[in-house]
Amino acid sequence: MSYEFLQILWFILVAVLWIGFFFLEGFDFGVGMLMPFVGKKDEERRAIINTIGSTWDGNEVWLLTAGGATFAAFPHWYATMFSGFYLALFLLLVGLIIRGISFEYRSKDSNPAWRNRFDWMIAIGSFLVPLLLGTAFANLAQGVPIGEDMNYVVPAWLPNGLGVTLSLLNPYGLLGGLATVAVFLLHGANFLSLKLEKGKLHDKVAALSKTLWIVAVVVYLALGVYTYITGFYGRNIIDPGIAPVAAVATLLTAGYFINQKREGWAFIMVALNIVFTQITFFLMMFPNVMISSLNPAWNLTIYNASSSQYTLTVMSVVALIFVPIVLAYQGWTYWMFRKRISTDKKSLVY
Repeated sequence: MSYEFLQILWFILVAVLWIGFFFLEGFDFGVGMLMPFVGKKDEERRAIINTIGSTWDGNEVWLLTAGGATFAAFPHWYATMFSGFYLALFLLLVGLIIRGISFEYRSKDSNPAWRNRFDWMIAIGSFLVPLLLGTAFANLAQGVPIGEDMNYVVPAWLPNGLGVTLSLLNPYGLLGGLATVAVFLLHGANFLSLKLEKGKLHDKVAALSKTLWIVAVVVYLALGVYTYITGFYGRNIIDPGIAPVAAVATLLTAGYFINQKREGWAFIMVALNIVFTQITFFLMMFPNVMISSLNPAWNLTIYNASSSQYTLTVMSVVALIFVPIVLAYQGWTYWMFRKRISTDKKSLVY
């Protein structure tokens, strides 16, 4: 395989890993954010947690794999992004940690105050991660101040970490974060509609989905209009074509299925919106992996940021062997835990 083919291949594989993470962990984060607001009784909150209890940690592996693949295939991309976004990624890690701890320790004590505290930690962690990821991806699409030496350029009077963090908190970046949160909330509500047994809790979630859909559409369309106005679509060598149109169409179609109470199709439509949104992002970026807002000549691309041909060849062989195994195992997990969850205390797993 040629070197250029391997570089393109691994750009695609990294994109697939991020798409898988946003699709699978998206409804996990949505469920976590909704849990203390939708579930008022302990049994309801436990039932909500049980809907993702068997899969949430496995879904997070997609994030670890995406980071690991980026490090191995595109070390300059990894170094520039992870050092530049240091504080933001540190907060993201904090969100994942408090969320994971809360899932594990919530039921160690039956004290309502103890459980309520961890419930809110789950919600905060589930909110913080998509907000930061959405902000980071929006900034990558917009471009960040990268110099000729592949390092961030920040005002001299600000510490590097603080300067970069403040530069990420721009209107477009924050709108990207809010759009991600809004879509994930809708994704989580649709997932709960599929996983909860028919009853009061299920009906509450189904009714809430209608409101969340309106919010998601408004914020998402605002992000799309902002993106077109700023011209981010026009600076790459690949036109995203139908992908952004499909992303908008699937999100709008989801509202029809939600109102028709066709929960499975509503979930699929929002899932497709997430997939098409990520496809649009990576098409907008290619062949860049990080865009310099200072000078296009300083962009990090798949060609100047990649590992050696030998490294990419070895990685390709390993991926060819193990990725199908991992996918088969995760698919089997979802099949085994496909039944709906009841709020009956006797059937709940603590």
